[in-house]
Amino acid sequence: MAVYTSVPEDDLAHFLAGYDIGQALACKGIAEGVENSNFLLRTETGPFILTLYEKRVDRGDLPFFLGLMEHCARNGIRCPLPVRDRTGEALGMLCGRPAAIVTFLDGMSGSRLDAEHCAEAGEALARLHVAARDFPVPRPNALSFSGWDSLAAQAGTRADSVEAGLSALISTTLDDLRGTWPDSLPRGVIHADLFPDNVLFLSGRTPGIIDFYFACTDMLAYDLAICINAWCFDAEHRYDAERGQALISAYDRARPLEADEIAALPVLCRGAALRFLLTRLVDWLSVPEGALVQPKDPREYSRKLEFHRGVSNTADYGWSR
Repeated sequence: MAVYTSVPEDDLAHFLAGYDIGQALACKGIAEGVENSNFLLRTETGPFILTLYEKRVDRGDLPFFLGLMEHCARNGIRCPLPVRDRTGEALGMLCGRPAAIVTFLDGMSGSRLDAEHCAEAGEALARLHVAARDFPVPRPNALSFSGWDSLAAQAGTRADSVEAGLSALISTTLDDLRGTWPDSLPRGVIHADLFPDNVLFLSGRTPGIIDFYFACTDMLAYDLAICINAWCFDAEHRYDAERGQALISAYDRARPLEADEIAALPVLCRGAALRFLLTRLVDWLSVPEGALVQPKDPREYSRKLEFHRGVSNTADYGWSR
């Protein structure tokens, strides 16, 4: 989440006039993230999240994202629910941008992660995969393997200005993955961005899942690999086997992994690390001037990628069946 587009008070009032949620009492920008402009909106009926979708998001994808949230909420996933206007539409226009309002989800993201948090995240991811398995609308993953060469080209040799040797690491990893990337594992809807700040913990309740705007159709185990990268390293970017064992075990209990998925997990983890290294690198090198945004350091993922390049099987992640 971030803020690229400011919303004048009069424009917001006109937009909200089409909804039955009352007038705005406050609207504050949310600075975290890199994709869309997001605001914590408080109206006479309560808190909501207002999102303006920026140019990087294809408007044609928005019905998929909003429909997926509605589908998951109906199937037991604690997630935001799109608010429809008086005409029944979940998507409108505000300040020249497609815009939507979703319900506010209670909870807090884990600031000090431990194995218990990781287990809850693993189970939540598996439950999401199961809940979304009959969602009828596909969406290709533009940020999977087929898109990484283009991202690497955008960064080019400028990668070495961020970290010495980074360009070579990216090139070598891409070459390695070309011969090992799987293409026949179980597929379905994945979240593709289930980082700790997108999981909200609330005592006595299942974790809430937010920010579905990278969701797509891809290999389910690839989504697990994304979570391993996001949840199972410490503040110094060193792998934590206790967290890894907790996360993978909880996922496997809720949605048992197939043998081919288990065998492919180290390769998928390398790919997931490379994906976030590349997108963070491109964002780091091209943040728009004046944007209220906090680009994330890509060097975190070069360290994670180096670790995964030395992994041969899931026992190295602290887990085996």
